[in-house]
Amino acid sequence: MKKKLIILILSLLILPVLFIFLANYSVEKNAEGKTFSDVSQIKKNKVGLVLGTSKKVRGGRINLYFKYRIDATVELYKKGKIDFVLISGDNGSKYYDEPTDFKDELIKHGIPENKIFLDYAGFRTLDSVVRTKEIFGQEELTIISQKFHNERAIYLAEKHGIKAIGFNAKDVSGQMGKKVKLREYLARTKVFIDILFNVQPKFLGEKIDIS
Repeated sequence: MKKKLIILILSLLILPVLFIFLANYSVEKNAEGKTFSDVSQIKKNKVGLVLGTSKKVRGGRINLYFKYRIDATVELYKKGKIDFVLISGDNGSKYYDEPTDFKDELIKHGIPENKIFLDYAGFRTLDSVVRTKEIFGQEELTIISQKFHNERAIYLAEKHGIKAIGFNAKDVSGQMGKKVKLREYLARTKVFIDILFNVQPKFLGEKIDIS
């Protein structure tokens, strides 16, 4: 009896770890050859989807994830690899507006306002990706974020009938980078739960033409 109980406890401990490992491996494996760090090697798509993040971190410092995604988007646009930018992020209150923060910064960097579209209901990566197809009519796109994020977004995109590639913004090192990478393991696990239960975006709405 005691031996069976030990086996049961070990199984309960090992199975979640195994699930996390398999989820991470599947997402990475699926993205092989679909993410690019060199702008000269990536093909052109009509729309680049920028995945939102906060502009600043605690203490008022610029969020490097934000800065590097701006840099990557500007490089793609100026090299003619995208025609339009779709920014998807959280707009939880009048004091927190990821899409508008990105838009303002991109305009400062020379991208015309009429080439920028905003999705204020990108509360999660799943919402951002699915709404790109269901609301903005895109079935092929370039996702712009850090590599680890692009890999997960591509997996979600393909599961929802979208042909996606990723352009990798510069990654962030140090303590902040480590914390984000740790959360990513759990986020990748949740991808499979969302797919299993057919989780849909929190909001849909009227279609918007990008042109």
